[in-house]
Order: sequence, then C-alpha cells, then structure tokens
Amino acid sequence: MSSTVVSAPGKVLIAGGYLVLDQKYSGIVVSTSSRFYTVIQPAQGRSFQIRVRSPQFEAAVWTYAVHLDTELDVRQTSELSSKNKFVQLALHRTLQLALEMKGEAHFRHVLNDGLEIAIMGDNDFYSQRAKLAELNLVPLIASLAKIPPFTPTGVKLADVHKTGLGSSAALITSLVAALLLHLGVIPPSALDSVQNEGRALVHNTAQYIHCLAQGKVGSGFDVSSAVFGSQLYTRFDPAVIKGLMSDNATNTPLLPVLSPSNNAWDYRVAPFKLPPQTRLMLADIDAGSDTPSLVGQVLRWRTSQPAEANAFWDQLSESNDALCRTLLRLSELSDEDTKAYTSCVKYLSSLQPLQWVANPHASPHDARFAQTFYEAHRLTEDIRSRMREMGRLSDVPIEPPEQVALLDACMSQAGVIGGGVPGAGGYDAIWLLVLDPSVSSPEDRPLSRVERVWTSWKALDVSPLSATESLEKGLRLEQIDNVPGMRAALGQ
Repeated sequence: MSSTVVSAPGKVLIAGGYLVLDQKYSGIVVSTSSRFYTVIQPAQGRSFQIRVRSPQFEAAVWTYAVHLDTELDVRQTSELSSKNKFVQLALHRTLQLALEMKGEAHFRHVLNDGLEIAIMGDNDFYSQRAKLAELNLVPLIASLAKIPPFTPTGVKLADVHKTGLGSSAALITSLVAALLLHLGVIPPSALDSVQNEGRALVHNTAQYIHCLAQGKVGSGFDVSSAVFGSQLYTRFDPAVIKGLMSDNATNTPLLPVLSPSNNAWDYRVAPFKLPPQTRLMLADIDAGSDTPSLVGQVLRWRTSQPAEANAFWDQLSESNDALCRTLLRLSELSDEDTKAYTSCVKYLSSLQPLQWVANPHASPHDARFAQTFYEAHRLTEDIRSRMREMGRLSDVPIEPPEQVALLDACMSQAGVIGGGVPGAGGYDAIWLLVLDPSVSSPEDRPLSRVERVWTSWKALDVSPLSATESLEKGLRLEQIDNVPGMRAALGQ
C-alpha cells in the first residue's frame, strides 16, 4: 500500500469570539496557509503495530499495539515516551469507526503490515523567535522564509510555545482524514469537493475526537475550518455527541452518531473569503493568556447577568454579521469592475482610513469602493470597542491595554483596514487586514508599514507569522515530493 498524505489548515477567528459558543450566533473564521500534515506509510513487518512520530520535537515517538479480541484496544507500548492523549484517542476512535464501517476482515488486512505515521506542522504553528535570533535575522515576514520548513523546535512537545493557529484541531483533522483514507473508509475523491459525505464524516469524527481529547465540547470552529476552509460558522448542538463523551463509551457504536446522515449534526457553514488585494497579517505576542479561564469567566458573567449580557451579545452579533456582509460585498465589487477596484485599492493604500471617503474628485461609481472599504474599517473598530466593553463588564482582559496600544499604532498606518485580537482575546496574538496593492516599491506597501511598527515596538515582543488566508477549501490530499522540505523532515 502506498503513502497517504493529508494536510489541514490552521485558523483565525476574526469575529465571533465568545458568541460562537452559542448556536444563536456565528463567527467569521479564516483558514490559514499554514498547515498540519499527516503522513501514513506501511510499517513493513510490524503487524498490528502503529508508530507515530513528530520529528519537530525531542523524544516525540509513540508506539501502539492494536488488539482485536472481544473489543478494539489501542495500547501504548513505548514506556519511555510521554503519553499523547490526542494521538491515542484519534487512533482508537478512528480505527473503531473503520472497523464498524469496513468489517473485521478488511481491518485485519490493512493493519497486518502495521502503520508508520509522521505528523508535522508548518513553522508558523510554533514561535520562531529563537530560530530567528540563532540565524541573526530581523523578525520580518521575509526572514521567516529563510527558516527551513518543518524546522526542529529543539524542545519536547509539552514545552513548545504555540502561536494560537489551532494546532491541535489541525493535527486531529489531518490525522483523522488520513486514517479514514488509508483504511479505505472514504475515497480520495472526498477531498476533491467541499460538500460530500466523506468530508462530512471526517468533520463529525474530528469534532468528536477533538472534544473528547479536550475533555469538553467546544464550539468546533477550529475543526470546521480545518475541514472546510474559511467560513461563516454556526456551531453544532453539543447534545449530538454527549453519549460518546464518557470514558465508558468505548464500546458504544460510533457510526450511528458520527454518520453524515445523522440530522442531529446541525452545524452551518456558509462560504466566506477575504476581499481581493487584501492580506491577513498575524503576529505572535510573547505574553500568553489562558483561553479556557478567559472563556469561563465571560460565561459566568453572562449567566449572572443574562438580560444585560444577551442584549450585549445581540448587538455585537449584528456588527459581526455586518462585517461579514461588507467583506463579501468587496469581493462582489471587484468582480463587477476589477479595474476600478484595483485603482481604488492602490489609492487607499497610501491613506489612513479617515481619508478614504474624502476624495472630492471620486465619481459616484468609484466612491462605492472607498465607502465599502471604510465601512469594513468602521465595523472592525466597532467590534474592537464592544469586545473591550465586554472585557470590562466581565473583568476579563479580552483586549488588554498593551494590545490596545499596539493595535492602535497599527491602525494609524496608511492602508490598514482593521484588526483585533483573535478568538477569545488576551495577550498572545493580533490580526490585521491590510490593503495589498501591486506597487513599484515594496516599502510603500501597508504590510511594510505595519512591519516597521512591529519591529520598533518596545512594550511587547511582537513576532510576525508568515501565514495568509488559504484559498484552499480546508483538507487537501498531498504528495510527499510536492511539499517543500517534507522528505528531508521525514528523514527519507
């Protein structure tokens, strides 16, 4: 049997923080160009043995024995390795689903040679500060391209500094999809289109396993974007997997719950993409925050002040939805008149947002473009303001003063549409959406202006990520030799 390689993107929740936990509201999720990869190959001569390794980390090799007697058991055999709950649960539950769907004879045939699995993430998932310093490189996006792909972190998995792109969701999603493909549960064509039962099965399975590994049913936007790409996401009812969340549920059949034909999976995914000639910019802030504790405190405030909190969330949701419509409208305007749209982007990129609608010479036709870009700016600032207010009401640092100062400095640069702290907020990251025209001098681009702010900022340690929005629709089937640096990282 040949290799199976599947990748899944990271994510940024640019609107819908906290609200996305409630089925009443939606969130704007942008999938990133940074991806997680799972490579599965036969392990010749190691029958019913699975070896999983993550070559970017120290001592990151886990071996498992698969037993199939009265029930399926996946047991770690490498006592020297730390346990990896995410990987072990993904193996056990996905193999159990495959056994249910394909039968014991097929299952034994595929596992007879054993499996060799490698899991790797693009460099953006982990802080590259130390590597940039080691190579004597200034922390710029261009410098990140000089770091070898899948560069070793030099630390154990438990000690790595993550950047908040959703590494666990992307890892689980790529691993589940690769296993279902390799075991013949879904066909390769399942990754050719967004809407099909195979991809939906990956989604449901990855959502369940990710929730089980985390010990709680989260909103699921990170797994959903890993499967389907950028989207306007509305969560599923947590009750759908409640019966499978117990540790005693190992013998409970999975297919009746995880099947795409189970109508209890009521999540909604609407297409979304950022406007043409704009660029998502991300930065890792070396401060860190505990997302679960932030979320818990906000939810306690909502429970203690339901009338006030629900009215506040309704208003914030209106701004989030309006931002989604405005960004999609910009794509429509580009399709309607690409030349005028391109000219507008170039013009606005040299001005601060307050100046965008002040051109007395613009025709009503051309003014539509500037007005729509300004509306996107206004809405992102409105959302920032409301998120800060929610932080004040719940006594949670959603956009702490240090982040306010940094974001305001970025927003003062010409050509910056908007920005914020992604997801639940806190100290650990920021996102920006900037105009990205084709200009003769790279120094005149909004991206370069923002980078100058980042490199000169003293109050926080700001390190850029290279990720942009992925225009791929989530999961992707790969070939080892088509992914730069993969064969070397695999040691082949």
